[in-house]
Formats: sequence, C-alpha cells, structure tokens
Amino acid sequence: MEYKTIDDLGDLNGKVVMLRADLNVPMNDKFEVTNTARIDRTVPTIRLLMQKGAKVVVISHFGRPEGKGDMKNSLSHVAPELQKALGCKVVFVSDCLGQEVKDAVCNMKGDEVLLLENLRFYDEEKKGNEAFAKELVSVADAYVSDAFSTAHRAHASMVAAAKELPSAMGLLMSEEVEALTKGLNNPARPLIAIVGGSKVSTKLDLLNNLVKKVDKLVISGGMAHTFLKAKGVEGINETNSLLQPDMLDTAREIMKTAEGADCEILLPLDLVWAKEFAANAEHKTVDLDHIPEGGTLLDVGNQTVELIKAKMQSCQTLVWNGPLGAFELKPFDAATNAVALEAAKLTKAGRLTTVAGGGDTVSALECAGVAKDFTYISTAGGAFLEWMEGKELPGVAVLKK
Repeated sequence: MEYKTIDDLGDLNGKVVMLRADLNVPMNDKFEVTNTARIDRTVPTIRLLMQKGAKVVVISHFGRPEGKGDMKNSLSHVAPELQKALGCKVVFVSDCLGQEVKDAVCNMKGDEVLLLENLRFYDEEKKGNEAFAKELVSVADAYVSDAFSTAHRAHASMVAAAKELPSAMGLLMSEEVEALTKGLNNPARPLIAIVGGSKVSTKLDLLNNLVKKVDKLVISGGMAHTFLKAKGVEGINETNSLLQPDMLDTAREIMKTAEGADCEILLPLDLVWAKEFAANAEHKTVDLDHIPEGGTLLDVGNQTVELIKAKMQSCQTLVWNGPLGAFELKPFDAATNAVALEAAKLTKAGRLTTVAGGGDTVSALECAGVAKDFTYISTAGGAFLEWMEGKELPGVAVLKK
C-alpha cells in the first residue's frame, strides 16, 4: 500500500497514540446516540493499538458548534456508547487542549481509553491552524487517522496534526481507501456506476469525472429529468419534475463527453408519476411519450429497473451514489430496492464487486435490507463524493509514504 499503516509505526508499547476518529454520530433530543455505525467501525483500530501496548487518546469533532463550547455538541454524550462498544473504561476529558489533558494522559491506565472534548469547540480546528495542531498532539508519541469521512477537509486534526508526529492510517481508513481504489481507480471491468440525486448542478464534477472512468453510467433520481429533457423528452417540465433548464446544455456536453470516452449513459426508459409528493400517493408508471400534466415524477419504472439489472449482470464492478427515486416515500422506493437486491445477489454469487457511499445511498441500502451484502459501504458522505469526483483528499494525501 502506498500509505503508512500502523505497522509502519514500529514498537508502540507504552507509547501514547492520538487517534483521529469520526464520532460525529446521529443523536436524538435526549442526547442518545441513534446509530452507532461510526463508533463500531473505529473499535477495531482502538483494540489493535491497545493490543500493541499503546495508550490510546481519541479525538473527534461532533456537530457544528462553530468554535463555541456547548453541552448540545459535547462528546461526553458519545463516551458511554464508545465504552459499551469497546468493553473497557473510557475516560472523558472536558477539553482537548491544556493541563487537564496532560494530567489525564499521565494518569492513564493500560486498560483505559481517553476521549477528548469536541475539536470544533476551537475555531482553530476548522482553520487548519498549525499551532493548535502542535499543542493538540503534544501529549502523544504517534498519530493515527481513522476519519476518512472528514479527509476531504484540511482541518488541523486531519492534516497539520499528522505532520507533527510519526503518522499512519487506522484500519477503517485503510479499508476505505483500498475499497474505493478498487472500486474506481483500479477496478475489475466492465465498471458500472449508478448516480442519483436531485440536481445536476450538485453533481457536475462527479458526472464529468465518471464519464471518463466508467464503462456504463446510470443517471437517475431528479437529475435524470434534466438529461431526458436535453434528449428531447417533451413531457418533462418544471412543474412535474426537478428539471433544471439552465443545465440542459451542460447535460448535452456530458453526454457528448461520454460518447467520446466510450461510456454508455443509461437514462430512464419509463417513470413513475404520482398525483402528489406523498407516501402512498395515487400513482402510475408512464412511458416517456405519455407523461401527464401536473403531478410529480417520483421513481423509475420496471423497464428501467430491468435495463439496469441486465447491465449489472454484464459488469464486474459497481459503484453507487444516490437512490433511483424518492426512496424515503413508499412505494417510490421500489426501483431502488429492486436494483439493490439484484446487486446484492450478484455480490453474494461472487460475480460483482459492489462499493457504495453517501448518506442517502447508505440509508436506501439499509431500507432495502442489503447493506451487509455489499462488498463495501463507505462511512463517508462528502469525502466519498470527492473521491468519486477524482479529487485528492488532504487527510489521505498527508498519510502517503
């Protein structure tokens, strides 16, 4: 691997290792963690470091406190869940800098883990301040990053901190980078990508990068309406779809680039029209020549699903970002569920490597009950998207050998 791993840090017995995790987990108004996935997925790295005799000090951001300390955004609410997941004592420290941290590190026992307070209680974190990073890691002998989901931001704890000490990727970060490299940078071909989303304008960089890298590109969700209109589908308008009229020329340019790069773009063959944007609304499947006036387009139809399934069967790698329709409203999750089930079946049969990421995508795959069947599900949102856009992530680049 071209990146530094924990093995590159040498003997860690008795050493203090600062672990940059992403513990920015969802929480309800009673300060209870509602999804522990990010906690659970960083536990193996903590355990490995402890097995090597290291004293582990965990740092993370949480919420959007904008440089001000407040109990709503305190990592103290996360400490009990981390302790439960680890099965050992987690000592919470109510700051991430200063004498209290130094004292806590000095008093650490071998079977304990320290969790420091929210990094974003300091403005210097988001500004990438080097002096802040230097003070942050002053209590440690080595630095490990397991926060791929924050790697697209050049924050102090992600980049400047890694430069101050011997540094390496944690197990989760290594997993993410390896899976995404296999999925997009060095995939088994043919490679198919599914990209959904409401607007073309939010995924321009992604689409422009993918048409040069993939063999087949499924464009779905609201953004497909703009591409269909650009191809001359008359029934699509601003009242019944998420059409972006100012993006029509851009859509045509993307399709032209795809043609030159020998990338097959797959657009919907049929659509699901609903009387209103609501769960269980009156609806019907329509072909592209018979889209009703009014109402709203909320999913793709069976013809489109069968087309995508057939194309997947001829491919070896799938990268997925974005649902096919309004999956949060039943029954307009039907197309997403059907394609997800087929991808899972092909994965289990060893015929397809499947990599997916992004908040809505992960939620959609969980709703379909197939998240555990995919080859890899990324914990990241923005970082996953920027990797797919072909951008170098500062929090990853700093850990190159």
